[in-house]
Amino acid sequence: MARHLKIAAAQLGPLHREDSRAVAVSRLTKLLRDAHAMGAKFVVFPELALTTFFPRWWIESQAEVDARYFEKSMPSKDTQPLFDEAKKLGIGFYIGYAELTPEGRRFNTAILVGPDGSIVGKYRKIHLPGHADHKPKAAFQHLEKNYFEVGDLGFRVWRYLNTITGMLICNDRRWPEAFRVLALQGAEIVALGFNTPSENLHYPEPPALRVHHHLIMAQSMAFQNAVWLVETAKAGFEDGFRMFGHSLIVAPTGEIAAKSQSEEDEVICANCDIDLAANLKKTMFNFAAHRRPEHYRLIVERVGAEVTPAN
Repeated sequence: MARHLKIAAAQLGPLHREDSRAVAVSRLTKLLRDAHAMGAKFVVFPELALTTFFPRWWIESQAEVDARYFEKSMPSKDTQPLFDEAKKLGIGFYIGYAELTPEGRRFNTAILVGPDGSIVGKYRKIHLPGHADHKPKAAFQHLEKNYFEVGDLGFRVWRYLNTITGMLICNDRRWPEAFRVLALQGAEIVALGFNTPSENLHYPEPPALRVHHHLIMAQSMAFQNAVWLVETAKAGFEDGFRMFGHSLIVAPTGEIAAKSQSEEDEVICANCDIDLAANLKKTMFNFAAHRRPEHYRLIVERVGAEVTPAN
């Protein structure tokens, strides 16, 4: 019997500095209800879905950053209503947030929540982009390397809603190794939230080209690993800085099953045939038959490129 799972990507428009957790949770809860009305059983929210994208600013006081932007517990008093509504509706979800651990460690984190409101899995972002130093002449900062540690939980999958599901966050989508490690564990769905500026901080790049890269990466990663890929944005002019939307659900064939049309709060949905990739996994991407890891050693032995010409 074929397995189908109706999945929604719940895109957020901008969350500003002055917006409280209550404002964010209220909007997320409405999106959850909208997804439920479409028949969704799994909702993917964005990266850092509870606050503005604060790494765009250099903030001197770490105490201010912790108090304003990080979550000491999940769920908390502020976020409990979202969990309660999900349990009431019987919907599972993925959500990203800034995590402050009891030991004082800070991560860009995402969790997988079951339809009973329990936390099933946790992922901490591994590929942190940007820089750690203050760049006062830059139009904005990208200080993830300053505010977060590299994730320490690895790339994992969970048995979830009769599927095998993995999680990634934003910049991870640009690194094929992340998807391949999930696929080698049998991943059928990859959930990923992102916040991506329309402007490239480091060199001139047309916004349309940034979106083009976003789309071709999603399609290629889904196809080459034979997984359903759900990528959800926080978008729009947030505190005066634009982030692009283009949330999407991509089939294992590499075809875009659904894509957002705005940079505001918006839900897109697809009835995903989880077994659609079965033939791909038996033929073109039959890892056991075709992979040759003995020739891939440089992937784990070398971080940067070095010229090593053949003799």
